[in-house]
Amino acid sequence: MHISLLWQKGVFLLQGGDMQQQLKTIFEGQKAQRQQTGVPSVQERIAYLKKLKYSIQQRESAVFNALALDLRKSEFEAAVTEVYFIYSEIDFAIRHLRHWTRPKRTKSTLSNLFTKNRITYQPKGTCLVIAPWNYPFQLTMGPLISALAAGNTVMIKPSEYSIHTSNIIFEILSAVFDPSLVYCALGDQEISTTLLALPFDHIFFTGSTQVGQIVMQAAAKHLSSVTLELGGKSPVLIDRDTDLQKVAEKVAWGKLLNAGQTCIAPDYLLIQQSQEEQFIQFFQAAVTRFIYKPSGAIDTDSYPKIITPKHLSRLQQLTDDACTRGACIAWKGTGDSKDTFAPTVLQNVPLDSRVMQEEIFGPILPIITYNTLEEAIKFVQDRPKPLALYIFSNSTKTTDHVLKNVSSGGACVNDVILHVSNLHLPFGGVNHSGTGSSHGYFGFKAFSHERSIMYQSKFGLSQLIYPPYTDKGRLLKWLKRLM
Repeated sequence: MHISLLWQKGVFLLQGGDMQQQLKTIFEGQKAQRQQTGVPSVQERIAYLKKLKYSIQQRESAVFNALALDLRKSEFEAAVTEVYFIYSEIDFAIRHLRHWTRPKRTKSTLSNLFTKNRITYQPKGTCLVIAPWNYPFQLTMGPLISALAAGNTVMIKPSEYSIHTSNIIFEILSAVFDPSLVYCALGDQEISTTLLALPFDHIFFTGSTQVGQIVMQAAAKHLSSVTLELGGKSPVLIDRDTDLQKVAEKVAWGKLLNAGQTCIAPDYLLIQQSQEEQFIQFFQAAVTRFIYKPSGAIDTDSYPKIITPKHLSRLQQLTDDACTRGACIAWKGTGDSKDTFAPTVLQNVPLDSRVMQEEIFGPILPIITYNTLEEAIKFVQDRPKPLALYIFSNSTKTTDHVLKNVSSGGACVNDVILHVSNLHLPFGGVNHSGTGSSHGYFGFKAFSHERSIMYQSKFGLSQLIYPPYTDKGRLLKWLKRLM
């Protein structure tokens, strides 16, 4: 298959003919290719993953440069949260893939004596990955790794906002994969809409809850299965018996990472009123140490930018709306510019303000005070289930009580963000914050169909339940005791 490409305004575009038809042609080509070649072996899948890693390594400096251009990420932050993270995912999949794909033995029951039972993993087929702009490399490559490990063909739509990273992703994939196996479609929302109209076997979407609802509606038309990694307002609940200085440092790091443009960033804080002012002082000190130079200027090598002026304007609107409704700015750093939003702490925030209704996705930290633990728990319970829950407490009893009574996609105790780094853990949301899981084995499962297989033996007793059913009263009583 050969698709002509045109470079225009920093984007590769499908050239010639109808764009919708060309994407459909690629989609149908992937399906046809799989029907001809069959499911790839474990060896072939490992080879695909090794090719992917090699292609990334060959262009590693270009990836770092693209992330710097799109989000002003330092090489260190880009390496830890994006590139090296993906190397780790690839190596993890290669190391465990033979075990993941091995048929799993299961037991028989009394109603099916003498049978052999297995669970096998089949690729779902032709899959679509729609990736976001905030971690544009990691959140594109991660699902791709899982899809290839599971044996699928994949079409990828990276974000048009992080265009430099999307372009290098296109280059990485085009260098080693034929479009009949992996195809990267670059462009704007129109490309996403066109792709969502196709009958994919599985759709993996990372982004906002609002767009996730659109993706789910599109998938429903074709009964496509979905994995939705969304977001929400991830709370930080601070118990009274904690080291506030250490807590403030951890929350500051999580809030400043990628300038707050992280789906599992601490969104708002729940704290005892008596601890509020001290926390703010420690938070301010931590932020100042992390991202400000001695001169008072923001260290742009350590603090990323906001992705577009539109997103920057939204953050200012959230702050203005809260203040208009009665909130006050407890502290705000200096350094606002055309692409930078300074860290901001809000107090006395009205619950009907936009900053408490929408996922913030930026370096604004609203503080909500509580009097009792039950009050804090109810505050979170009364809101949509978050993608992450952060609890800081030295009491196991308190921690267990909160975990038992508050639902969330994932949780981290006495730290933030870091639970996403363990590839042995599933990562995903619940209800408003998403559906399904990713990373490691759980990503492999997301792109696989778990098929049950029963092998009947020559000693099978199934003929006992064949009709006619007259004179089978004693057998029915026997079956009732067995089943």
